[in-house]
Amino acid sequence: MADRPQPHHIQVRPTQPRYGEHEYGEHGGRFGGIKGQQQSDGPSTGQVLAVITGLPVGGTLLGLAGLTFIGTIIGALVATPLFIIFSPVLVPALFVIGLAVTGFLTSGAFGLTGLSSLSWIANYLRRSSVVPETLDEAKRRAAEMGEYVGQKTKEVGQDIQSKSHETKRQTGHTESR
Repeated sequence: MADRPQPHHIQVRPTQPRYGEHEYGEHGGRFGGIKGQQQSDGPSTGQVLAVITGLPVGGTLLGLAGLTFIGTIIGALVATPLFIIFSPVLVPALFVIGLAVTGFLTSGAFGLTGLSSLSWIANYLRRSSVVPETLDEAKRRAAEMGEYVGQKTKEVGQDIQSKSHETKRQTGHTESR
């Protein structure tokens, strides 16, 4: 038994994918793409450059936002007593200005609504194939309406004329008696 070799025990563990990687590679490709072939332990150059440029810009903008907020608070604290003192004048003035702005905005909204409605109608008429029939029918109806109004006007004029003649006859008979 001593000359017989002892079997070696080998443990095989499947490799664990890194956080964020899939079994087909980091970006879902079948062969893993370039990232699947490279071993990178740290951030990429693009990520480092983004942090290097982003921190100063973000910090500067955050600082400016803070300064603006502080300036607004100080301005409100200084202006509050003035608003209280001049409120009998400012409140009606603000009311009038508010109504004027509301009127301008409302008229603009109505104007835009009207223009968009007209534009929609024009586009609808351009796209529809019924336009010539509709226009011919509209012209015919307008001509018929003109004839009807003319006839009615003539009839009403004759009725008024006959009533005025009757009234003259009746008043002529009453005056002569």
